[in-house]
Amino acid sequence: MSVEPPVPRTKGTPAVSLCVLKKRADFLRAARGHRVPAGSFLLQAYNRRDEDVALRVGYTCSKKVGNAVARNRAKRRLREAARLILLHHGQPGWDYVLIGRANQTAARDFQDLLSDLRRALSKVHGK
Repeated sequence: MSVEPPVPRTKGTPAVSLCVLKKRADFLRAARGHRVPAGSFLLQAYNRRDEDVALRVGYTCSKKVGNAVARNRAKRRLREAARLILLHHGQPGWDYVLIGRANQTAARDFQDLLSDLRRALSKVHGK
């Protein structure tokens, strides 16, 4: 399991870290959990129910999104959205997978992408 460097702490930033999903088994496990279509992407969430408090997140885009440049751009946008939103709205002990959508993830306004992620997390966690 690869761990991204911690986000610099500022006022109001929670002390939760984001770990990146790398193994196929983790992605398959998340696919068995909650699935929430969120306009510009699909969110899959899985409660690990273990004592590990780290949030784990994975990103994927199929070739339907486009060539490698388009897929990487979509994943960069998803990574930044997750960095900004999951630390505040995600639940400890959960795995999240953000799946990019063709013609939507890269083209969507970034503020709308952030609100899509907030809305999807509130649906998953029943808030």
